[in-house]
Amino acid sequence: MTASLPDGYRYEKLDASRVRDVLDLDTWAFPNSASIDDFPADTFPLTWERAVGVVAPGARPGALAAVHASYPFAHFPVPGGEIPTAGLTWVGVHPQHRRRGILTAMMDHHLARCADRGEPVSALYAAEYGIYGRFGYGRAADDLRLEIPRGAALRDVAGAEAHTVRIEHASRAEHGDLVDRVHRAAGRTPSGAAGLNRPGWATRETPELQAAFWDDSPVFRYGKESQRIVIVERDGEPRGYARLRRTLEWHHAGPGGRVETGEVVTLDAAAARALWGVLLDLDLSSVVAPFLVPVDDVVTQLLVNRRTAVPRVADNLWVRLVDVGAALAGRRYAADVDVVLGVRDRRLPGNAGSWRLQAASFEEARCERTDAVPDLELDVGELGASYLGGVTLAALAAAGLVVERTPGALARASAAFTWPVAPACSWVF
Repeated sequence: MTASLPDGYRYEKLDASRVRDVLDLDTWAFPNSASIDDFPADTFPLTWERAVGVVAPGARPGALAAVHASYPFAHFPVPGGEIPTAGLTWVGVHPQHRRRGILTAMMDHHLARCADRGEPVSALYAAEYGIYGRFGYGRAADDLRLEIPRGAALRDVAGAEAHTVRIEHASRAEHGDLVDRVHRAAGRTPSGAAGLNRPGWATRETPELQAAFWDDSPVFRYGKESQRIVIVERDGEPRGYARLRRTLEWHHAGPGGRVETGEVVTLDAAAARALWGVLLDLDLSSVVAPFLVPVDDVVTQLLVNRRTAVPRVADNLWVRLVDVGAALAGRRYAADVDVVLGVRDRRLPGNAGSWRLQAASFEEARCERTDAVPDLELDVGELGASYLGGVTLAALAAAGLVVERTPGALARASAAFTWPVAPACSWVF
C-alpha cells in the first residue's frame, strides 16, 4: 500500500534558504505565540538534504502545505548494538490542507527514502498518541515525568561526598564537549550497568543538532531564566550534569520556586547521588521537575519515598521497522531464541511473511525469510513496540496483539526480546 499526494500537490526539496517558509508552516501546524522573527535562523536543527516540503497547486511562492524531515542517526542504540536509523521529525500539515491524505503520502515517502538510504529503522516522538500506529510505528519506550519536592530524602551512596560541584551559565563553548562526552558514555553504561547499553539513547550526531541543543534564545525560555548547568566531578573528571531553568513565585507562606531540568545524566550511583543532592536543595525552590527520566533511572531508587515525586508515565520513542530482517539481526537478545515470526505489514509488503530469528543470548543474531509456519503472528507495529526491549511480547499478546501458534514460543521469545536496561531517549527530536 503506497499513497500518492492529492492531484496538483507536489514534493519540493528544501534548503537553508527556506528556513522562514518551514517555520511559517510549523507555526501553523503547532501554534506558537512567537513570531517567525523571534526564532534564530542560524541554529536550525534540520539536515536539509533530508527535508521535504509539499506545495499546493497555485500556491504563492515559498508557501508550504506540509513538510517532513528526518535526522540521520548512524549510531542509534538498540539492545546490544547500534543501527542506522531515521529520526522522523518536523512533520506538519497546514490546517487548510488537512484531511486530504497528505500525511499518509508523506509517511510512505519517508519510509521509501529510509529503504533507499539503507536505514532499517525509523524512530520518532509522537505529538499525538494515535497518529503513527496507523503507519506501522509502535510505542517502544516510556519515560517518567516527576515533581520532586525540595529536600526529598535520598538514600546514601558511598563515594558521593567525593564529588565536587560546579553551577554555571550553560554554554556550548564552555560545556559542549563535556556534555557530549558524558551523554555518550551514559548511553553505553547507564548508572553503572557495566556492559549494557541503553536502547534509544540517541546522541546529537550532526552539527546542526548540537547547535540547536545549545541555543538559548528567549523564544525557547518560555518565561524562565537563561539555561544553567550543574556539573559533578570526581578527581577532576566530569561524572554527571544537569541542565536547568528556574522560575520564582512568591506566596504568603514564602517562595515557591520551580526547577525544571532538561537532561539529568550521570555515570554511576555516587555521581547521581551527588547531583540529585544539589538539585533538590536549591534556594527559593519548592519543587524539581525533571523531564524525560528513564523509567529505571537511578533517581527512582535513590528516593526514599518515590510517592512524593508524583510519578507519571509518558510515551517516549515510537519505532518502525523498515527492514524486518536487518533490524532484528541488528540487535542482540537477552536469552537464546529460535522463533519464526509471521509479520503483517500493510505499508511495506516486503516485510510481510515469515521470518526465522535465531540468536544465542547476548550474541549476534540471524534473521532470514522462511517458508516455515509461524510460531508467533503479529503486526509490524507490535514488532516495533518490542524492538528496544521495553515492551514485552507477552504484554502485547495479553492484549490480543500477538498470537501464539506454537505452545511455549511466546514465553521464550518474550524473554529474549527484553533488555536489562529500559529504553529511553533523553531529548525530544
